[in-house]
Amino acid sequence: MRVAHVVLGGLVAVGWLVLPLTEGRGGDTVTATRGVRVTGEAGVQGAAGDVGQDETATADLVLPLIALGTAVVLAAYGYARRTRRARTRTTPGGGSAQVASVRELDRQTRTLLVDTDDCVRTSAEELGCAAAQFGADAVKPYAEALAYAKAELADAFRLRQQLDDSAPENGRNILEEIVLRCTEAGRRLDAEAAGFDQLRALERDPETALRHAETRLRELAARTPAAEATLRDLHERYAPSASLPVAGHVELAKDRLAFATMQLDQARQSRDRGDGGKAAAYLRSAEGAVDQAAVLVDGVDRLAAELGAADAQVTAALDAVRADLAEARGLLATSGVGALPGRVAHAESLLADVRREMAGGPYDPLDALRRLAEAGAALASVRSGELSEDRARALLEHALLPARSAVAVVAGFVTTHRGAVGCGARTRLAEAERRLGLAPDLSEVEWAGVLAREALRVAERDVRAYGTPYGGRDVGPASFGGPLTRGRRAVPGA
Repeated sequence: MRVAHVVLGGLVAVGWLVLPLTEGRGGDTVTATRGVRVTGEAGVQGAAGDVGQDETATADLVLPLIALGTAVVLAAYGYARRTRRARTRTTPGGGSAQVASVRELDRQTRTLLVDTDDCVRTSAEELGCAAAQFGADAVKPYAEALAYAKAELADAFRLRQQLDDSAPENGRNILEEIVLRCTEAGRRLDAEAAGFDQLRALERDPETALRHAETRLRELAARTPAAEATLRDLHERYAPSASLPVAGHVELAKDRLAFATMQLDQARQSRDRGDGGKAAAYLRSAEGAVDQAAVLVDGVDRLAAELGAADAQVTAALDAVRADLAEARGLLATSGVGALPGRVAHAESLLADVRREMAGGPYDPLDALRRLAEAGAALASVRSGELSEDRARALLEHALLPARSAVAVVAGFVTTHRGAVGCGARTRLAEAERRLGLAPDLSEVEWAGVLAREALRVAERDVRAYGTPYGGRDVGPASFGGPLTRGRRAVPGA
């Protein structure tokens, strides 16, 4: 760059020096830049003719040379600037373009995971309706397609969890693999959608499906008073945190059932008018609402059973942890080194907290059992010998019940709020389900519980940010299928 500037300056200087020669043919006085006055006609008339011709030839040659040199220097200057920009650019095409594309790919995978998860959940719901109507054998091809899609989606979520846990060097390859897995899952469901529609024939003959949906609706409506009573009992028997995961479930279920009732009425009216397309769309909306109501009501009954089971196990878990602590304190007295002192202190703190809560009145049995299992696991990792088979089995059971409950709670929440829950919560839920399936590994069970509780926290935050309890993506009556086919039934009146 500096060389170009120097050469350019030199050429300009030469041009100014020879410029007076170029004016020799005129008769006027020319004033140079430094104030030098050159008289053309007075001194030239006495010169020989051949000298005048030489001066004219010289002048004619200088201007083209100056122009050519200037053009070369300017071209070199432009080339140097372009080269420097190419080495340091941050716009697309430079070093940051790869980063930008990876970021875009990351955003794409998050959207794909949510959409594919919605497709799988909706397909599972309608498959259940078809199985109840036609039997397991009739829906076997579609059940196999759903199982395939679930497996692909599970692998995609596992890869997403790897990216969330760390920043591997092959992150781009992992993102591309997630896209491939989600695409394959959706493709398989899309491929079976037409055959599934032929099986159900909702547009042609929705009567059987209508009766089935109405029967389910009446059954669930009859269960809501019992669910309300169960919820009141949970409030009275346990700490508020125990029933918090299902607080409001009954009211939400009633809302869903009221919506389903209206949709079923519209479906029958459309059928009576001979509009099979609208009848099928209204029916699918009703079926989806009934499915969500079932998840909500079932959630109350399930949690009540889990709390009762945990309450029955807490006393035995307390005794087991006390025995573990006694053994650990003996080891501490003889060899209080390594991780043992910290583990003993942690277990003592957990045990004291549980005993204090139980003595203070209503408590949360699932949370108490979880903390006792955590204390037992901490002590088991530093004990002198292997756990007895009975103790190992009991410790695993005490950890499994709270973990399974936490996973079930967040799974129900995502199902009933899928329009608002994003990729983060779904990824953690999928990882919790995967780790729970690795039992009887105690550490995996504990991690499953941790991930499930984190998933619920993130999912609840998503719903609060979205501003609606049900979300907004599933406005239409989604059906069995992948991203290309699940929305094939138009929203009535839209």
